Amino acid sequence: APLPPAPSRAPVSRKSCGMSDTEETPEVPQGEEDVPQDLMSALKDVLKRARAHDGLAVGLHEACKALDKRAAHLCVLAEDCTEAAYTRLVEALCSEHEIDLIKVPERLKLGEWVGLGSYDAAGNVKKIVGCSCAVVKDYGEKSKALDMILEHFKKC
Repeated sequence: APLPPAPSRAPVSRKSCGMSDTEETPEVPQGEEDVPQDLMSALKDVLKRARAHDGLAVGLHEACKALDKRAAHLCVLAEDCTEAAYTRLVEALCSEHEIDLIKVPERLKLGEWVGLGSYDAAGNVKKIVGCSCAVVKDYGEKSKALDMILEHFKKC
């Protein structure tokens, strides 16, 4: 006798963890933009724009997949990462695939920049989750901050 048909499954919607339907996507500054004072403020702006355009891979697993597929334009690594093997792996993948690497001093700061935090109704920080590695797969729109970062890598 033939097997009965498999029960149909409802399509699974892909949402990032922690995002409710009522939360909005991060706001990207429009119109006149200021020239960032230093590389870190430029990096913060670039990460915010990439997050708004769904162009970030956050965490070791996602970052390594993006680096291996050569889908990454820029990799950001925290200097205070406690796992040496983690740091060596990301640095090796970046050098092997010739992907630009920027190091930031703190995991918590990087976590805040890539949106791994929770905020109260007034916009005050409740909790920030550390992030040791983030990869930019899509810069989003062009900005003065992006030009500053790209210029930094031309000098190196």
